[in-house]
Amino acid sequence: MNTQPAVENGFASAGGEWAPIAGESVRRVGVVDVGSNSVRLVVFDGVARSPAYFYNEKILCGLGRGLRESGILNPDGRARAMAAIRRFAALARVMEVTALTGVATAAVREADDGETFCRAVAAETGLSLNVAAGEEEALLSAKGVLLGWPQATGLVCDIGGASMELARVERGVVGACATSALGPLALADVAGKALDKRIAVETRRIVAAIGGAAPKIYLVGGSWRAIARLDMERRGYPLKVLHEYGMTPKAALETCDWLADSAPEDLRALTDTSTARLDLVPTAARVLRHLLAEAKPHKLVVSSYGLREGLLYEKMPPSLRARDPLLEAARHMEQTRARFPGLAHRSIPGCRRFTATPTAPACGLSGRLATCTTSPGARIPTIARKCVSKP
Repeated sequence: MNTQPAVENGFASAGGEWAPIAGESVRRVGVVDVGSNSVRLVVFDGVARSPAYFYNEKILCGLGRGLRESGILNPDGRARAMAAIRRFAALARVMEVTALTGVATAAVREADDGETFCRAVAAETGLSLNVAAGEEEALLSAKGVLLGWPQATGLVCDIGGASMELARVERGVVGACATSALGPLALADVAGKALDKRIAVETRRIVAAIGGAAPKIYLVGGSWRAIARLDMERRGYPLKVLHEYGMTPKAALETCDWLADSAPEDLRALTDTSTARLDLVPTAARVLRHLLAEAKPHKLVVSSYGLREGLLYEKMPPSLRARDPLLEAARHMEQTRARFPGLAHRSIPGCRRFTATPTAPACGLSGRLATCTTSPGARIPTIARKCVSKP
């Protein structure tokens, strides 16, 4: 008897692998991400193949503001960051987070008092901050993207307040990684032609370091998301979902020109993005323009997944990484919200019968099985038929 699971697009589908993986525990895991511009707490409801967000909060602190001139963390930003971390640590205890990981990036990494700050955090909250090297930051962001696009090919570009990282991915494998001082806060001390010259030189260097041009760029980071949200407003895009939002290079350049010609107060009226974030957008747009010139992509895609999701990805066993993200999201929904948890596992064979039609390939096996999984038990055959008959 054939006991091998069905495979589609390189992933094991439901069938015999629908049950939880042996040793897989359902537990809350959290990440405190101390960035150059913001501090964020994300709590995931278990180590799921598709992230199940239980809590997500960000506080803009500006820890890296003025770092290039002073060499130390911004005093006001340091106080705000410490208050945020104390609060996040308390929240994690109340939420009974099993594992809480702290990670700090460019500002803490480069500041003369970064190590002192980490010791103070540990003393006041009990949280140990792991200071990520630039290449490690790029690697984690790329792994976060793989959580959403398991077979991703192109460049992952993560822009923070004080740095910008690039990583090359090829069919789900992370390759060369590099870091640069192209974060908007790190560029705040220059302006005009000098700013464009610095961006051009540094962009050329980092793109060459990871192997040159690529067909697609996955954009990670708050400044990229802010630009994408404004692009939506400029184009009159009807949906407000940023994850997987796509732009052509031409559209992105048009938005960069539009941003340069727009008054700050006009931009604030168009979006709920914070003023502190919008202040970084003009510089980020200039970086994007040079990145497009050097990397020559055919398409840009916004990813809401990044470093924090990359840390989650690292906790997954290989057997879980091999699963289809859509099916795993459906499985988690079924386990946590269904009136009859476990019914989906018994219903999958029946759903497969409805997929054996000439029109089935147009829908995709994963989509049809996910529909069956998340549908109420009494309606599974009806939903399956509709999915098969309407691509």
